Amino acid sequence: MHRHRRKPLWPRRVRRRLPSRHGIAGAATMIAAGMVLLPWLAVLAATLPPTATAAHWSVAWVGLDSLEAIGLVGTGLLVLRGDHRYRAAAAATATLLIVDAWFDTVTAAAGSDFAGALVMAACGEVPLAALCAATALRVVPCDNDSGIGALSKPTAKSVADLRIK
Repeated sequence: MHRHRRKPLWPRRVRRRLPSRHGIAGAATMIAAGMVLLPWLAVLAATLPPTATAAHWSVAWVGLDSLEAIGLVGTGLLVLRGDHRYRAAAAATATLLIVDAWFDTVTAAAGSDFAGALVMAACGEVPLAALCAATALRVVPCDNDSGIGALSKPTAKSVADLRIK
């Protein structure tokens, strides 16, 4: 009996480059900042009031949704153009969509507002975030001629197309 092997999403041998001094310093700074935030979370949880009034509430939400729209359109256009920067745009857009779903649900009033926020999160924001995350990771199926996506092997033609002429 012949067993079919699934192709791995990542190459077997991935060359690992040691980070430069600047890379190490940046990574250490991020780790330290994340560790400093942990006790700060406890302070916030204990001291923040249960409700708050925001002076520019509508500006905040319109701004967030505008960034999501720009991210979705921009990511789609970058993918169609075969521009490798689509990964960063897709990752940022996925993050914005998850943040939107989170804040929509936790700030919604009980009842129909909360139900509407859950529907938007479950049917819109979270699935779009998953699509963006999959796109950022290059695991979405693609046209083999384009050379875009992890499921297609790069061909001499697709590699030549990516070179700057």
